[in-house]
Amino acid sequence: MLWDDFLNSEWHDWRGSGRSEDRLYREDWLTDFIDEYHLQMTLPLKTDELDLLKQLRSFLRKCVQHIVAGEPPSRQQLEELNRWMAAGPVVRQLGMQGDQKFVLTYTPVNPDLQTFSAEIAGSFAQTLEQGELARFRICTNPDCLWVYYDDTRNRSKRYCDDKACGNLMKVRRFRAKKKQQADIEN
Repeated sequence: MLWDDFLNSEWHDWRGSGRSEDRLYREDWLTDFIDEYHLQMTLPLKTDELDLLKQLRSFLRKCVQHIVAGEPPSRQQLEELNRWMAAGPVVRQLGMQGDQKFVLTYTPVNPDLQTFSAEIAGSFAQTLEQGELARFRICTNPDCLWVYYDDTRNRSKRYCDDKACGNLMKVRRFRAKKKQQADIEN
């Protein structure tokens, strides 16, 4: 989803090295992000534009943390989300794709940073509208903190990736248990 990929632009090394990276400062990451979601934005971004995107990211992260804590978004958060979305007028066009499948596209009237931000905020709002709050997650690996939407049937996903964070945490628990057993035996 657009909004969670944007939120996860603030990357933390899930293996526990303590390294982190703000990918909004990487033009190659931004280019891939813009291309993947067919967004309109001119690069490179200026310092004030980066600051605005970081404000949006911080706001959305607080919203997700609020939701993960078991509370719906507050009225104040909804008002702020609406302010972010208000900056993005679009033209909607319906077209046909190859096998007569309808495709609805949204083209910004003024492709600028505010429209770009509004698209991200709108993606988050759409997930709030169509999704379930109980499916919003933050990876339980304390070194990762990746944000994701749990689309599993039983809503039990604890890690952003079972093969990465899930295995790492399983190994950590196993080693801690072995160490505890060894300490007891000594």
